[in-house]
Amino acid sequence: MHVSSVISSSSGDLQRADKIILPGIGHFGRAISNLADLGLLDALNEAVLAKRTPVLGICLGMELMAKSSEEGDVPGLGWLNAETIRFDPPEGARFKVPHMGWNRINIRKPSLLMSGIDPSAEFYFAHSYHLKMSDDSDLLSETDYGISFPSAIEKDNIFGVQYHPEKSHDAGARLLRNFVDM
Repeated sequence: MHVSSVISSSSGDLQRADKIILPGIGHFGRAISNLADLGLLDALNEAVLAKRTPVLGICLGMELMAKSSEEGDVPGLGWLNAETIRFDPPEGARFKVPHMGWNRINIRKPSLLMSGIDPSAEFYFAHSYHLKMSDDSDLLSETDYGISFPSAIEKDNIFGVQYHPEKSHDAGARLLRNFVDM
């Protein structure tokens, strides 16, 4: 199956999209400010909350879905009852920040996004922050890195992954195909 995609900062493209991927590597505060400066906050809310267009946030893209973040003094999109917090490993711990490299996920509930993916698949992570969920019903998978943290979420048409499926070989390709096929 052929899938066409558009990289865009146009609110019109967001309104016409069948699916939206909100990628990201960078700073939470700057990302929200950039979305605001481009006039995309209202368009994203309209597409995702009103029209219920499926959205997949990747890494920072998922973190932006929270109400707030420790990184930047701006509110998040507020689509999830969560906040984005920095990893805080104990001094001398073997866990370094940022969390970089391969790690297993632990799938917590059935989901079309995870269809055909081994329940203990490994994905590639590169992040210093993670979600702190107030509502565990949105938790799709979690990962252990000194602490257990949400590595994927699902809430209605809103999906997010803390890892990078585009760098995660077969499991990542399968996840992206599952999202496209929803």
